[in-house]
Amino acid sequence: MDENNDDNVETQEKILQQIAIMESEHSDLDAVIERLGEDLPFDQLKLQRLKKRKLILKDEMAKLRSRILPDIIA
Repeated sequence: MDENNDDNVETQEKILQQIAIMESEHSDLDAVIERLGEDLPFDQLKLQRLKKRKLILKDEMAKLRSRILPDIIA
């Protein structure tokens, strides 16, 4: 039983590390998008791609968070 619990804790720690890396990238994208919007004229296609990547990261982080949160039956 303890071994299974240790594996679960280790898995959760790995997921939390992945989330932290994604949060950092998400924050970096925020800064890049803000700077890109300040430049005139700005590259609309590049801006759209950055925003799409940011949204994908947000979705991936939500999926990972749902894996470590216990299921709650309402």
